[in-house]
Amino acid sequence: MIESLAVTAASESWAVSAQTLATELSLPYLGVVSAVAVDDYPQLLEVGETLKLCTTGRKAPGPVWVDFVGGAASHRRKFGGGKGQQIAKAIGIRSGSYPRVVDATAGLGRDAFVLASLGCEVLMLERNPVVRALLDDGLRRLREAAEADPELAPIAARLSLDESRLPAAEWLRQQPPESIPVVYLDPMFPQREKSAKVKKEMVAFHRLVGADEDADGLLDPAYAACYYRTVVKRPRLAPFLAGRKPSLSLEGKSGRFDIYTRHGMSRHGPSRNESPANQ
Repeated sequence: MIESLAVTAASESWAVSAQTLATELSLPYLGVVSAVAVDDYPQLLEVGETLKLCTTGRKAPGPVWVDFVGGAASHRRKFGGGKGQQIAKAIGIRSGSYPRVVDATAGLGRDAFVLASLGCEVLMLERNPVVRALLDDGLRRLREAAEADPELAPIAARLSLDESRLPAAEWLRQQPPESIPVVYLDPMFPQREKSAKVKKEMVAFHRLVGADEDADGLLDPAYAACYYRTVVKRPRLAPFLAGRKPSLSLEGKSGRFDIYTRHGMSRHGPSRNESPANQ
């Protein structure tokens, strides 16, 4: 399936799990081997306590994995600005209003986790099978951590990964019209790999995933399925998705949120389990 990628195990105790994942993803399994020692494949999936996407070679950047518990996710959850963040404003989060969100281009799940930490139920869609595996592993570790951390427990309960494995456009077309409060889109935009703003490990991730060349095709099914709005995250100077001007945009230093409004949000908004279409 992906000739540039193989699976390894961090130790012999993870060998069976690694072989199983390799079979599921139709990837070769190389055994217990360090990424530094591999020359035949530019990237590896290393199965261990954490599932990691590793670039091979002696001068390779660090690995990429999904971390909903520590690191940047923890810092943003505690000190990120809460409902004052641009993404919260774009989605429509305010006191008493926490709309359900479908993140149709979840990637590493960072924005989805922020929205779940702010109070929204978030369903993540991700078509790339390798990225799905990283997300699934991140969710597993989040749920394990939530068993001992009462602050993480409600967030873990609000964050989920769609199991249908359908491409986002197809999944959205199958939803009843106006049945999803908010659809969130953050399609991969071509990155300038020499830019200082792009971390080396994320360059490797972008190489794996590639740009979403069919991203324009997401806007129509997303807008048809949403009830309140479709929100599109873009680089600040990027063209509008599908060339369509949004109802409004919230612009930051390096990015912006384009908002395509269908219905205005009620003052208090629906409950997390209520479908606006059935109000």
